[in-house]
Amino acid sequence: MSSTARDPGLQPERTRLAWRRTTLSCTVVALLAGKQALHGGASPAGLVALSLSVLAWLGFLRVANRRVQDMNTARPQPLGSREALTVAACTVALAVFAVAMLF
Repeated sequence: MSSTARDPGLQPERTRLAWRRTTLSCTVVALLAGKQALHGGASPAGLVALSLSVLAWLGFLRVANRRVQDMNTARPQPLGSREALTVAACTVALAVFAVAMLF
């Protein structure tokens, strides 16, 4: 067996499940952020934070969905730097917007 041969095993399935779990966690965070923003009335700052949270969630969802679909190919491409940066930025943005909603 050469070093370039790919052993598909269960790795693609584990990767798909990991992306789905992470997407579910991100969805829960976005929903809780929405609940917090609308708790006690909708303030303009809360609505802006909620809108930005939804945009960050949609960005994360897009990259995650693309990665899950890529796992169906025989030789999926590695996560590119652009996608990795998008996922990291969306995650940090959700955290920042959550903190902003507390104040």
